[in-house]
Amino acid sequence: MIYLLLGVTAVSSVALSFRTDALNISRKETTEEPVAEADSIVSKKAFLQAYKVLMHPRCMNCHPTGDRPLQGDDSHVHTMNVKRGVDGKGLYAMKCSNCHQPQNTPGLHMPPGNPSWHLPPADMKMVFQGKSPRELARTLLDKSLNGHKDKAALLEHVAHDTLVAAGWHPAEGLAHLPMSRAEFVKHFKTWLDKGAYLPDK
Repeated sequence: MIYLLLGVTAVSSVALSFRTDALNISRKETTEEPVAEADSIVSKKAFLQAYKVLMHPRCMNCHPTGDRPLQGDDSHVHTMNVKRGVDGKGLYAMKCSNCHQPQNTPGLHMPPGNPSWHLPPADMKMVFQGKSPRELARTLLDKSLNGHKDKAALLEHVAHDTLVAAGWHPAEGLAHLPMSRAEFVKHFKTWLDKGAYLPDK
């Protein structure tokens, strides 16, 4: 009887050990790789913060409704009859790179620069201008409109694209964006992680 009890105790101890190990592994995995839970309120609020950057002239001027870029803090139509072109880099001799050099041109109100200065291409215009938060959020999530990007690619784009970065380095005399790039990316990521909900309006 004693041997039997000892055997049961040993088996119980082993079973308890396996159960404890399983719980520890589960807790470890949860701690190291937390899964974001959907939260419509947090998601919508985060997008409304990101929207402040997306609709600022530094971003929105290159996402117009038509085929002519906008310029300045008042977002007036670009002078010199500049147009998008098929690839977004200008039309005929009026190429973006003619004036927009790899870096900002020194001087007040001179052209801002970037090695890849361009608008979205004609077949994927990615319009921001005139869109409500809800409309813009829907556009950003639509692969047929956003350059075929999934959520991971969208985040990669806003966090690391060099032309996006140019928005935080405006030419002399132009207004700065309302928050740092790190803050913007944080809001954008929160919007996606918490469910990518569309704002109510």
